[in-house]
Amino acid sequence: MTSAKVLQDKLDWARDGADWPNWEASRFVEAGGLRWHVQVAGRGPVLLLLHGTAASTHSFGGLLPLLAERCTVVCPDLPGHAFTATPPPPEICLSCMAAQLGALLRALRLEPEIAVGHSAGAAVLVRMALDGLIRPRLIVSLSGALMPLTGFAGKWFSPAAKFFARNSFLPKFFASGARKDPKGVQRLADSTGSRLTERDIAFYRRLIASPGHLAAALNMMANWDLEPLARDLPALEPALLLVAFGNDKTVPPAEAERVLAVDPRARMKLVGGFGHLAHEEDPAYVAELIVEVAGLG
Repeated sequence: MTSAKVLQDKLDWARDGADWPNWEASRFVEAGGLRWHVQVAGRGPVLLLLHGTAASTHSFGGLLPLLAERCTVVCPDLPGHAFTATPPPPEICLSCMAAQLGALLRALRLEPEIAVGHSAGAAVLVRMALDGLIRPRLIVSLSGALMPLTGFAGKWFSPAAKFFARNSFLPKFFASGARKDPKGVQRLADSTGSRLTERDIAFYRRLIASPGHLAAALNMMANWDLEPLARDLPALEPALLLVAFGNDKTVPPAEAERVLAVDPRARMKLVGGFGHLAHEEDPAYVAELIVEVAGLG
């Protein structure tokens, strides 16, 4: 089991937050037994914005201000990620995160009308909606990871993730590697099919160099179970838009097609030219897409 010491070896706002994207929108909120870092900006209908595994609010550094021109945007660091406190490892799971985020929204007294999630963040939003924790009229899934892995990856991903997550040495080892080999994080980002700026890469390097952040992400992957989500998808009440990107090497467009096979009411929009981190490559384009599909113009 990952040691408590490693899980708490995290970023510190006083030390690491001064140049954080949209830091002026940041606040810290106690809810659901956790101290959350959450950014709230703008006015109008409430839009909940969730990042994916191993990322943070920084991932929406360019997108959040654009959406805040038309909405009240609520964008937290997921449990254990970046500046949000870490729950016990068994509670870093899909249903647990859904419940924890529900507590955060109650503390903020905000009810999302629109929900936008990237990758695993989309799965959290769908779980929240299925569990009655949010009742948005629309969920926008950006490269959403909503279906269980298949084949060799499906057979070995969970055991491998559990091995990495339960070894306290490995998060420290990988974090040290991120500090010593800056190009390693660049290669990791490139493998998603996206091309990021040096500044974007620097934020990811800062996150991955944090053993606690990395340990939380590994525990999230170790506890991830999408079988119940896939089974429950046909009962999803909000409209679901699956935005897939043609150059996505992490969650390719075929994954959105798998979701359509389970929930034919969902809609899919295929966008060429971007990879898994399209919202970082071209936040203006993604903001315009969200505004259009959500009828916020």
